[in-house]
Amino acid sequence: MGRLPTISVAGHELTLFVESSPMIAAMAADIRAARERVWLESYIFAADTAGRDIASVLGQQAQAGRDVRLLYDAIGSQGTPGGFFGALAAAGVRVHAYHSLLYALSRLSSFFDVLNRRNHRKLLVVDDRVAYFGGMNIVDTCDAETAVEQGEGSVAGGWRDVHVRIAGPQVPELADSFDRSWRRALHEPVDRRPRMYRRAQLPRAEEFIRFFDSGPGPYYSRAERVYTRVIRQTRRAVLVSMAYFLPTRRVLRAMLKARRRRASIRVVVPGKSDVALVERATRFLYARLLKRGIEVFERERQMLHSKVMVVDSEWTIVGSANLDPRSLEINLEFLAVIRSRPLGALVARICEEEIAHSRRVTPEDTDRRGLWQRFLDRLAYLLRWWL
Repeated sequence: MGRLPTISVAGHELTLFVESSPMIAAMAADIRAARERVWLESYIFAADTAGRDIASVLGQQAQAGRDVRLLYDAIGSQGTPGGFFGALAAAGVRVHAYHSLLYALSRLSSFFDVLNRRNHRKLLVVDDRVAYFGGMNIVDTCDAETAVEQGEGSVAGGWRDVHVRIAGPQVPELADSFDRSWRRALHEPVDRRPRMYRRAQLPRAEEFIRFFDSGPGPYYSRAERVYTRVIRQTRRAVLVSMAYFLPTRRVLRAMLKARRRRASIRVVVPGKSDVALVERATRFLYARLLKRGIEVFERERQMLHSKVMVVDSEWTIVGSANLDPRSLEINLEFLAVIRSRPLGALVARICEEEIAHSRRVTPEDTDRRGLWQRFLDRLAYLLRWWL
């Protein structure tokens, strides 16, 4: 199930990936076919097998005279040697690190604000022909360092995630999104977004795709507004598959209102997270969620890294934003809201598969946690804005 069937939505062809290996292979093929430009933005760009494969084709296209740019996050990619990016720059790729430590030190008056705000986006645009967005970084999640250990020392191959390849008339909108992000990172002027965009207004059409740049200030919308806007459409069911689930008060309130409308809400989170404090903070919420009728499932064996929500098998959000304070309020993110019954049904099927490989959390599970464990969970939750 690494690569799923292509679906037509509003004049576009959308292909979904749920594991990184087929997505990296498809990206590399599209980059090789570029004729004008390749613009890539990624929170993590690792120097592993996946990173080397993409770096190779980026360098080839830069040497062939294409406009090749790479915008990566300095903290997200801190494990990647500087020489790796230096080699890309030497090949002709225009490389920029977002909010490096050196840049933060040059802004002493706002050092912590600069260091705390990260570019968490994952976006690739090839010409005006094809683009990719979603939750996957440029990293091999099948290697020994990133796989999740199972019982008796065995290893599950590949993280679970959702990433989208899109071909169609709105690809230039994704190029514009990257261009705005690039210019902001280089401190070049960028026009303010219209008020309706910042308020995450959605079309009334029966089928559409709407993209949102998320972040603080007048140049973005807010992921919090986007999620809340879609949750308000709920009549029957909300399915959430989320790497980090720590919703802000506004998002949680929208979910509870949906429950009062008798909508079912099911949330899938990692059984074992790659960030231990987030795992604890999420477990602090379990008792409150279960009491209000929200079902919680912990994905077993494979790390769940997806950031998707589907409402009534019709409204889908997919992008880089988790349902946590950092993604919803602080970081730079990219999201797509897609209204399409065929796509919604497919994403719902992906979520159902995650549930099928999950353990349902019960009130007895929360009751069994001792006082010390509950104290640590609460402490982690109090730190949620910094996780």
